[in-house]
Amino acid sequence: MITEIAQIKIHPGHEKQFESAVAEAVPLFPSADGCHGIDLNRSVEHPSQYRLMVRWETVEHHTVTFRASEEFARWRALAGPYFAAPPQVEHVRSVLAQ
Repeated sequence: MITEIAQIKIHPGHEKQFESAVAEAVPLFPSADGCHGIDLNRSVEHPSQYRLMVRWETVEHHTVTFRASEEFARWRALAGPYFAAPPQVEHVRSVLAQ
């Protein structure tokens, strides 16, 4: 299991619209092959910055399967207009958890 962490900067003043768009897009993720869940977190210090964390079976489930899907296109159509810059994405694997 890996976690995709997307750091997303939103145009200031559009936070509520972005959060609504993500809420609408949430069902697209669990229906995607290899997806095990999604979380959206908002920065306290920088309210127009978010961390989208998606749990995938493998990196390829995200970078190949999901990105080539209609679900990804719909996700970007919903959330993309609020991006102030392209999301910064990395994949991590847990090495310690309690």
